[in-house]
Amino acid sequence: MARQKNVTFDDIAKYTNFSKTTISRYFNNPDSLTLENQQIISDALEKLNYKENKVARSLANGNTEFVGVIIPDLYHDFYSEILNRILSTYEVFGYKFLVFIGDENEEAEKRYLRELLAYKIEGMIILSHTIPSADLAKLPIPIVTIEREDQHVCSVNTDNYMGGYQATSLLARHQCDVLIHVNTPTSEKVPAYGRLRAFSDFCREHDLRHEILVRDFGNTYEQAETHFRAVLEYLDTSYVGLKKGIFLSSDTHANVLLNLLMRKYGCLPEDYLIIGFDNSPISREAVLPISTMGQQIDKLAYEAVNLLVEQMKEQKKRKPTPLEQPIHKIITPVFFRRDTTEK
Repeated sequence: MARQKNVTFDDIAKYTNFSKTTISRYFNNPDSLTLENQQIISDALEKLNYKENKVARSLANGNTEFVGVIIPDLYHDFYSEILNRILSTYEVFGYKFLVFIGDENEEAEKRYLRELLAYKIEGMIILSHTIPSADLAKLPIPIVTIEREDQHVCSVNTDNYMGGYQATSLLARHQCDVLIHVNTPTSEKVPAYGRLRAFSDFCREHDLRHEILVRDFGNTYEQAETHFRAVLEYLDTSYVGLKKGIFLSSDTHANVLLNLLMRKYGCLPEDYLIIGFDNSPISREAVLPISTMGQQIDKLAYEAVNLLVEQMKEQKKRKPTPLEQPIHKIITPVFFRRDTTEK
């Protein structure tokens, strides 16, 4: 069976009696043609069974419609869920995504950046923490970050301080004898540090007994489970008979602690209340649904892509206006009360 010949601009020009320049304008700047001529070309494309070669078009106009994304890992449910939401914005904005997982490896991430730029991406969304924003700002494309250090680039973040303050306040209202915050090593420059700072501020302001446990829980469930066994043993022996309000910095870690408690006691003990952070799917799907201070992940993803698209459109103008200062958008968190605080 003979292979069907690809229809070219030259074929369309001959069929319509227009020049190839006019055909090119139809694809790249249709508003420059009359509606009548647009319709003539549109009809010709249908009759000729034209299949658009997007690769060739990208090379011609320099618009690849690709955006790069670098995330730290897929272990933490927040990252997998926000990646899902970012990818779903294709239906709204029409941009495709090239995704790399950084795994906190600076050399690997620098290599990913070079590869993404070689693919002529038009912009980039960064969630990984490895490369400083000062270095990202030097790249020749627009950058938007989510929930990471963002001094020199545009960003979209949750109001982490508000979320941490509300979570701590709720545990205090349950008249816990001691409040515990469990977190990973976090730089003060990272937005998520606001959760720890809010917990500390609230407890000091209200003269509440409290403790902050900072641990590196690793990037797998097995690693986290090992470390949380030690945390649980510490809590059980240090605060015997006391009602403990535990605020964890992520739903992923809240779920690990909850699983260990359920295995050890067969239920969530009366002297344990748990609040996570993110409102990722695992908080709803856990063996006991977990109360959580919810980041509005859908809004974070949408606003990040929207902010990036605005910058990419500006950069395509003949005389783009550079930003005087990076734009930082803040999304308000929402509390979801579930079974781990219903006592």
